[in-house]
Amino acid sequence: MTRFDYDDSDVVVIVGSGAGGGTLANELCQRGIKTVVLEAGPHLTGEDYHNDEWQAFAQMAWTDPRTTSGSWRVATDFPSLPAWIVKAVGGTTTHWAGACPRFKAHELATRSVYGDLDGATLLDWPITLSELEPYYDQAEIKMGVSHRHGRPPLPANNNYKVFANGAAKVGYQQYATGPYATNAEPYDGRPGTIQDGFNFQGDKNGSKWSTLVAELPKAARTGRLDLRPDSHAIQILHDSRGRATGVLYVDRNGTVRRQRAAVVCVAGNSIESARLLLLSASAQFPDGLANSSGQVGRNYMRHTTGTVWGQFDKPVRMYRGETMAGIIADESRLDTDRGFAGGYYLQTLALGPAFFATFVAPGTWGSALTEIVDGYLGTAGMWIVGEDMPQADNRVTLSRDTVDAHGLPVANVHFDDHPNDVAMRNHAYRQGAAVYRSVGAHRVIETPPYPSTHNLGTCRMSQRPGDGVVDRFGRAHDVPNLFVSDGSVFTTGAAANPTLTIVALAIRQAEYIATEFGATLA
Repeated sequence: MTRFDYDDSDVVVIVGSGAGGGTLANELCQRGIKTVVLEAGPHLTGEDYHNDEWQAFAQMAWTDPRTTSGSWRVATDFPSLPAWIVKAVGGTTTHWAGACPRFKAHELATRSVYGDLDGATLLDWPITLSELEPYYDQAEIKMGVSHRHGRPPLPANNNYKVFANGAAKVGYQQYATGPYATNAEPYDGRPGTIQDGFNFQGDKNGSKWSTLVAELPKAARTGRLDLRPDSHAIQILHDSRGRATGVLYVDRNGTVRRQRAAVVCVAGNSIESARLLLLSASAQFPDGLANSSGQVGRNYMRHTTGTVWGQFDKPVRMYRGETMAGIIADESRLDTDRGFAGGYYLQTLALGPAFFATFVAPGTWGSALTEIVDGYLGTAGMWIVGEDMPQADNRVTLSRDTVDAHGLPVANVHFDDHPNDVAMRNHAYRQGAAVYRSVGAHRVIETPPYPSTHNLGTCRMSQRPGDGVVDRFGRAHDVPNLFVSDGSVFTTGAAANPTLTIVALAIRQAEYIATEFGATLA
């Protein structure tokens, strides 16, 4: 493995190795730029993964302490686990299910299109869909997204067949087994799917795109990647001019290290990215690094989500095949006649028996729960994912009373649903139930949102520095050589699962960094 000196000042340091950080690292390395990636978690590979839900969760999940506040159900059901993300090389791309819809044009201009929604801090993105489209193309080709650029679709499993038949019965027309970033056949050095149904536990087969199996190995082969697992970033350093000079981190032995840098990119997921900037406060930046606007941590979004389960008299065996290989897109349209702004997708979902029993009906016990669990073999599942409204007080802050293993304040995640979110979720529950009832479900179960897997906002893009944290390339308004490279930069959330857009933005950001800082990094 390549190692650069701690005092090398001509490297780019990236904090985090997930969709944004891992993609950015490969793109920079391919452009001849020396790159250090600091990953807080271990370097797990397919051989390490457990095909057992709870063992895998304990192995992969970010279970460091966090605190939670607000009126959302997660604060009651999972108060110490506001987010379900991964702490390991590859980040949450090793856990994600693979759905890859694109943003739509109106979703990048919500303030102009939706108008003034009371309580929402809507803002137009400083980029347009036409600017993003070439990078979407590159991202889809890189990831091998099914139904795109000649890539074949995934086969339909039973969960999808129930879902699709119900969609047709209620009059939906836009349903398919993708777009989805798992190979139906070998592609880009990755094998075709074996339909094992263990996406959330890490893909032992390697057919699903992740930065672990795709981007980081490619970057390593250039000889320009210094990947440091078990390296927890604790502070970004800066000089008297307000330029980032490096990152302090704690290595696997508990030793505090300093890595100098010409450019620093933060890609630790929306919760940890905001936390790191807040932890990097100084006399020059008393409210946190890059936070003159007061926007760091604010406008946290996690998508409007929920789950609908249909139980049938005959077996479905939803666990066979890919986890989320089906999507209904009809409700992702712009149509305020439904009683809310924005749209949502319905996507197939499957959980194994252990997770199903845990998450299907939080707070339910006794016979009411056992009746549901007894119907597991005949259960089909779908997940709601829709655009939630940014709100200034939905935010990540530093806890006042809880610290991590390094003695640093942990993140507190505060969230309250906007009325628009509630109206959307209730509409989606009704539509999802109609899909299953149309094909004979004898029971429909509505499950409230799980700990957040789509964490967005907190360092949002803005045209004006006072409205956000970074510019249209993810460059901090306040610190000229500091970038944010993950879903934190989302100005608004759209209905689309975020990974494809994070990857597209990372490709675009790498191009910009190479152009703007190439002479410094040569």
